[in-house]
Amino acid sequence: MTPAQAKKFFKDHAIKYILAQFVDIHGAAKVKAVPVEHLEMVLNDGAGFAGAALWGFGVGPHGPDYMARGDLDSLLPMPWMPGYARMATWGHVNGKPYPFDSRLALKNALDRLAKKGMTLYTGIEPEFMLLKRKPDGGLVPCDDTDTLEKPCYDYKGLARSAEYLDRVTTAARQVGIDVYQIDHEDANGQFEVNYTYADAMTSADRHVFIKMAISEIATQMGLVATFMPKPFSNRTGSGAHFHLSIGDGKVKNLFHDDKDKRGLGLSKFGYHFLGGLLHHARGLTAICAPTINSYKRLVVGRALSGATWAPAYIAYGDNNRTCMVRVPYGRLEMRLPDSAVNSYLATAAILAAGMDGVERKLDPGEPNNTNLYEWTDAQLAEAGIGILPQNLKESVEALAADEVLCEGIGTELAAEFIKLKRMEWIEYSRHVSTWEVDRYLEFF
Repeated sequence: MTPAQAKKFFKDHAIKYILAQFVDIHGAAKVKAVPVEHLEMVLNDGAGFAGAALWGFGVGPHGPDYMARGDLDSLLPMPWMPGYARMATWGHVNGKPYPFDSRLALKNALDRLAKKGMTLYTGIEPEFMLLKRKPDGGLVPCDDTDTLEKPCYDYKGLARSAEYLDRVTTAARQVGIDVYQIDHEDANGQFEVNYTYADAMTSADRHVFIKMAISEIATQMGLVATFMPKPFSNRTGSGAHFHLSIGDGKVKNLFHDDKDKRGLGLSKFGYHFLGGLLHHARGLTAICAPTINSYKRLVVGRALSGATWAPAYIAYGDNNRTCMVRVPYGRLEMRLPDSAVNSYLATAAILAAGMDGVERKLDPGEPNNTNLYEWTDAQLAEAGIGILPQNLKESVEALAADEVLCEGIGTELAAEFIKLKRMEWIEYSRHVSTWEVDRYLEFF
């Protein structure tokens, strides 16, 4: 899209304001509203932000402004905000691309892949919970009748939130995001809205846009949509599974090979990429499961419905959802990312891990198609299957030791991420919880 086409777009869609939008290091959307008359300013100089007011931008209160320069290719109207359009941006400081911008980190990773003549395609599956506040301020599922122990795919659970889901779906489809499937997930009040895969940058941009829609449409209806990975201790958490494939412009999918003797439809290239994911699993966990709460989802154990559905094991299988990677014939489903993920950072890190596997021809071993939730520690050890980090500190230290991943997202951005997550762990470790008070107040 050219600036002239953008101005026509503004007129055709009655757009009065551009939201110059980027994400902080946590993947949370940040914006400035700019009247459309100042389009050129956003495209050239950029909308200005005080970098020290943002998480993970490596700027103190005495530092230069963070300038968000608009990317016209990402311009979309916002149906739930009439008169507004979203435009994703590229971060600049002192006139130069800024390495702390997550979207730029992904662009750099994709540019390196493009030099090899390849394109990464992703399909992201955002799960979330739709809740409401009780008079005492507590949170419960939005539908009082959504109480089944195994509510996944339940008709009533879907039907009684149909108005909300339709508004989200309609908003996405109005701007060309092809939502093809909506379902009630395994926890009460939990839903998933799936949209068609695309090149990795487009998918990540759409992921942020859909999260914005999901959250704000809920607020407009007096509800709360949360991407917190594990709001309820006895229910399954929310994931954001990444479906992965790579094309070279000639072969539709470099991961696909019908001659695969294992029957998974994977090529040698695909197996080596998979080998890289498994090899770097522990460091990847910090980026794909980036919060203290994430590890309440990844914990080894059971949920009320019978399974957590979380990929606690560093393994892969055919249709095995207990493994970190599932192989839905000819592509890979990375099940590690959760709903709190920064999709730009996660995509860049996943690509770095996978391509390291390709370059080093890493062997992922044999697939596992058994229920790993039921295996003992001894069985896992005998099979050489590791368990993903079980807390944020463990995963962050693994990331700090993983040069491939740190270089994959950018060493400066990696250092900032690690610093912030170490601080988060320290704050959590010092926090006195209600559980501790209830248990120990008069225990001794």
